[in-house]
Amino acid sequence: MKRGEWLYIWQSPDWPQFHYDLAALARPLADVTRAQGMLLGRLADVGMALRDEASLTALTEDVVKSSEIEGERLNADSVRSSLARRLGVDIGALAPVDRQVEGVVEMVLDATGRCDEPLSRERLFGWHAALFPTGYSGMSQIRTAAWRDDAKGAMQVVSGPFGRQRVHFEAPPADRLEPEVARFIDWANTDQTDAPVLKAGLAHLWFVTLHPFDDGNGRIARAIGDLLLSRADGSPQRFYSLSAQIQRERKDYYDILERTQKGSLDITEWLAWFLDALQRAVQNAQHTLDAVLAKARFWQRWGATPMNERQTKLLNRLLDGFDGKLTSSKWAAMAKCSADTALRDINELVALGVLRKSGAGGRSTAYEMGEG
Repeated sequence: MKRGEWLYIWQSPDWPQFHYDLAALARPLADVTRAQGMLLGRLADVGMALRDEASLTALTEDVVKSSEIEGERLNADSVRSSLARRLGVDIGALAPVDRQVEGVVEMVLDATGRCDEPLSRERLFGWHAALFPTGYSGMSQIRTAAWRDDAKGAMQVVSGPFGRQRVHFEAPPADRLEPEVARFIDWANTDQTDAPVLKAGLAHLWFVTLHPFDDGNGRIARAIGDLLLSRADGSPQRFYSLSAQIQRERKDYYDILERTQKGSLDITEWLAWFLDALQRAVQNAQHTLDAVLAKARFWQRWGATPMNERQTKLLNRLLDGFDGKLTSSKWAAMAKCSADTALRDINELVALGVLRKSGAGGRSTAYEMGEG
């Protein structure tokens, strides 16, 4: 069969014999490796407590953003609490956690924390069951811990309103999945032909092309990628989030994915995009580490200053990256206290120099962190 006689790469008679131009990828691969080395070298110079805090921040972002790509919004405080408890990191008061959050966290920590253990059919089924503990995706009942059966027709990725939907991709038939996934798992566990970072990009593409589950394929593909990146880094601790970077570049991600899945088995363009996105993820992790170190310096200065529990909690929220302007009404809402109590909390911190009034105008007075 010649190119043009099939629409999707899995229909090629040579599937899944991917190939790519290593010379064309040499520069972006070197750039990623250098960026990873700089980040890990910097982390080696800080204490274990700060490394744990940086890892907790990266994992929280990874879990939240990976779900957000699929249109599912998880409570970041709940995610952070679940991760902190499982990792043994003390973050003070823990937020309530629901079963949905716990399931996503279980999958991510299993993928990264047990990165040296082999991938298996049963392990993938366990991840899928953790993602969908009720057996439902939204209002729809799905097959959990089992490959899809295509009982309702071919597995398709579509967009647009009902009746005018556009098909972006159609996955291989369900009756091919058992041998297809077995071949993928065997390659993931044994093949050492590809550079470790390239293998993570190749695995992501291969798995989402198989699309073996009724739902959750994207999140599981990203978890597999994290597992292989952990192997590449030689550490189960994660300090950067590719999922967060994909969320930031979601349109470009879907565009390159669709082009690749409708192209040839030469996946150079996909791997080039993957490497560039990964480099930007590592660079963003440098900013995360800056924030972790700034938070540590803040509490070194102010840790001995008497503060109530509300003040400590809200200051940590600011230090972790508060969206928008902090006002007394927002303080009251987050601390679950009266407006008078919120204003008294804030004024005490302003008097100490911990907070100051923001220079930005507006109907409500806003506050920001003080100097130093």
